Amino acid sequence: MGQLTQFAPFLLMFVVIYFFMIRPQQKKAKSEKEFESTLKVGDKIITKSGLHGKVSELADTTVVIETMSGKLKMERSAISMEMSATLNKK
Repeated sequence: MGQLTQFAPFLLMFVVIYFFMIRPQQKKAKSEKEFESTLKVGDKIITKSGLHGKVSELADTTVVIETMSGKLKMERSAISMEMSATLNKK
């Protein structure tokens, strides 16, 4: 019984860290993966580096976007989910 009360604060800290830090990160990663998989040709997007463009080709892990200066090939993970969502709401 004495050992349980000794480790209770550590267990409580782990539970709090899990629910406030680890779990939200897992949810965000899952929603970003879903966003990447639902991309389609013609979608207007913004990359995480701030480039605006329109999806012109899709591959398994890469995407070709058309910008004002030409076409760029990049990873799907480089597309910002939040910024693209706000762009499409306009």
